Amino acid sequence: MADSLVIVESPAKAKTIGKYLGSKFIVKASMGHIRDLPKSQIGVEAERNFEPKYITIRGKGSILKELKDASKKVKKIYLAADPDREGEAIAWHLAHYLDVGSDELCRVVFNEITKDAVKDAFKTPRRINQDLVNAQQARRILDRLVGYKISPLLWKKVKKGLSAGRVQSVAVKLIQDRENEIKAFEPEEYWSITVQLNAGKAVFEAKYHSINGEKKELSSREDVDQVLAAMGTGLFKVKEVKEKERGRNPSPPFITSSMQQEAARKLNFRASKTMSVAQQLYEGIDLGKEGTVGLITYMRTDSTRISPVAQEEAKEYILAKFGETYYPETPRTYTKKNANAQDAHEGIRPTSVLREPEQVKEHLSRDQYRLYKLVWERFVASQMASAILDTMTIDLTAGDTLFRANGSKMKFPGFMKVYVESNDDGTTEEDKLLPPLAVGDSLEKQGIDPKQHFTQPPPRYTEARLVRALEEMGIGRPSTYAPTLETIQKRGYVAIEEKKFVPTELGELVIQLMQEFFPEILDIEFTAHMEEELDFVEEGKEDWVRVLDTFYASFKKRLEFAEEEMKEIEIQDEVSDELCEKCGKPLVYKMGRFGKFLACSGFPDCRNTKPIIKDIGVTCPSCHEGKIVERRSKKGRVFYGCDRYPTCDFVSWDKPVSKPCPVCSSMMIEKRTKNGATLQCTKCDHKEEVNEDQSDDMKD
Repeated sequence: MADSLVIVESPAKAKTIGKYLGSKFIVKASMGHIRDLPKSQIGVEAERNFEPKYITIRGKGSILKELKDASKKVKKIYLAADPDREGEAIAWHLAHYLDVGSDELCRVVFNEITKDAVKDAFKTPRRINQDLVNAQQARRILDRLVGYKISPLLWKKVKKGLSAGRVQSVAVKLIQDRENEIKAFEPEEYWSITVQLNAGKAVFEAKYHSINGEKKELSSREDVDQVLAAMGTGLFKVKEVKEKERGRNPSPPFITSSMQQEAARKLNFRASKTMSVAQQLYEGIDLGKEGTVGLITYMRTDSTRISPVAQEEAKEYILAKFGETYYPETPRTYTKKNANAQDAHEGIRPTSVLREPEQVKEHLSRDQYRLYKLVWERFVASQMASAILDTMTIDLTAGDTLFRANGSKMKFPGFMKVYVESNDDGTTEEDKLLPPLAVGDSLEKQGIDPKQHFTQPPPRYTEARLVRALEEMGIGRPSTYAPTLETIQKRGYVAIEEKKFVPTELGELVIQLMQEFFPEILDIEFTAHMEEELDFVEEGKEDWVRVLDTFYASFKKRLEFAEEEMKEIEIQDEVSDELCEKCGKPLVYKMGRFGKFLACSGFPDCRNTKPIIKDIGVTCPSCHEGKIVERRSKKGRVFYGCDRYPTCDFVSWDKPVSKPCPVCSSMMIEKRTKNGATLQCTKCDHKEEVNEDQSDDMKD
């Protein structure tokens, strides 16, 4: 008969841990939090030291009864929720409900769900850490005060259903500020000159550098003509050749934010999807004969620290797999990425580097495999030797002008044999080789390419860029990034266009009101300071009630002023030229989670809605009558289909193009890759590169 009850958050985690602990333990899941602040009221007594009013979460009655009944049959209760503030709070609420004393050694934590880690954790249970609980309570109450005090005001003055929050408001402001920068941006003209040079059988490129010994920028066609005239006959001579060796170090193991960013770049995952799949890998996967095992360590972390045991296993693997030259002289250690990092857990890594992605692939879903492979490769690479590149710079003169060519080649791949971090555009570094040349060599130009350019505004935020910005500013913590991005979209404050955030009119209005009446909420330094204060509470250096009291004193005055001075605003919907086919009233433009759509102005009497259809100028290849239009799936993913649907059922995830295949005259589609795009025939094997004139979509 079992003598201990273990409570975790999820059934998957319970299943994995149950196999490790054996028959003396009953393992059950609480399905997350069991108590929370009520939804129908603020639930916080600000005048009584911010005393929270916790109630049982609706629908948890049967789960609580099951846990209560199980607790009466055992001698000992262990609370094994996740190893963070939220997990500590879940354990604290469970302890309260099950009458577990505050001095009981009931709390069990582990950074990875493997047999050894779990069994070791149960050898050293501890008391519930009240500092961690207080930090979670303080954040929850702080967010409740902001949300439940400002939101009703926005409902009253602007529109029902609006909300405000500390981190979400700053995120929307960043998106709005970026949009303002883009609108205010004035492009400036500049030119470049590239020459193609013959060096025997090799052809390489060199770019304009200077004229008459001065670095003169090319801002007009006149400047270009001056350089072209100064080149003389166009015969190029090698003036200087510089060669040097350059080392490149690997990136550290993933933390939550860097995993979300890299998964967005390499796997096209949304932040919420990354965290969902990572949770599955952490909680445990059935690997057949090996049983159920957690494949990665805890995925909510801002630390790059790695345990000595994991480092030693990685060392043995690298030496056996790649040889001594691929391991550094001393094991790699990584410092905190920024001063705000809590450093409470290890970095994200595989629980065993010996479980190569290909070995476990058959047991994983496609998404699980791709994310596990990313985590595994990043960790292994982080422990490997530096890559060594030979770089070469060649200066060439033509008349009074100087042109420069830069190149590099891999001398020793090191960690790059396993993994290379992507750039923001999804590309990675590639070799660009130059021919062996000596000072005094003469070269003839094969071609010359003067190009006009215009400076570009700063790019809109992708999810990856926004997460990085929030992290660098100290806004939010690992557990908050994904839900914050979800919330600002659900509220209609931002929309996604071409995988980038765009503020809506509603979002712009709310930020204007917040800026006027609650500037501290939008102030980056203030919000980052509040995060630090919560960290101090967790470390036992600060009292949580004092932190809330300091904030609330000024916030209350702001709230009273806003109640008196904020004017009521009526948001007028933009009327379209179309009429509702159901009731005849005009359709108006609305902003949804995935951008604009049309809705009947007669709402709520008429609830008709329809998507805004974008004609891409291609005739349907199936019925030869309809037009191909851009549509969105229920999950917001863009696809292309015939406007005669359901009469014609043609659909394509890839964008059809108007140019027919030059080989068989069939329709071609645009295939996007990390390095650009290609046009591919839907019938034969013909492929061709996309140029700028063929696809405006490829321009950022």
